[in-house]
Amino acid sequence: MRFSKRKTEDESQIDLTPMLDVVFIMLIFFIVTATFINETTIDIQRPPTTEEPPDLENKNIVFEVEPGGNIKLGDRIIDLRSVRANVERLRAENPEAKVVISAHQDSKSSIYIQIADQAREAGIYDVSLATRD
Repeated sequence: MRFSKRKTEDESQIDLTPMLDVVFIMLIFFIVTATFINETTIDIQRPPTTEEPPDLENKNIVFEVEPGGNIKLGDRIIDLRSVRANVERLRAENPEAKVVISAHQDSKSSIYIQIADQAREAGIYDVSLATRD
């Protein structure tokens, strides 16, 4: 009895070694032949400014949220329920005012959300968050 031989398929694969060698040689060639140009700069003497910088504190209503949950407006600690009334009062003084909430990184995000909601109820929809350490 004769057993038939199974034909094994010739697995042909492309040898990538020469291609990788060529790529690395080209990489080395381009790194070595690259020219590094030092760009020259011009020193400009700016004239001193005579105008004072704009006072951004007066344009924005800044609430500070402390880690313990206290809310400060300026130097005063205020209650969360009085945020809306304070925003309405300060907006009447400066209609272009925006609300900035400067929150400590350890403060709760729920306080930020409640202050933002109170500001929106007072008519200011431009509320920003500034974090501090």
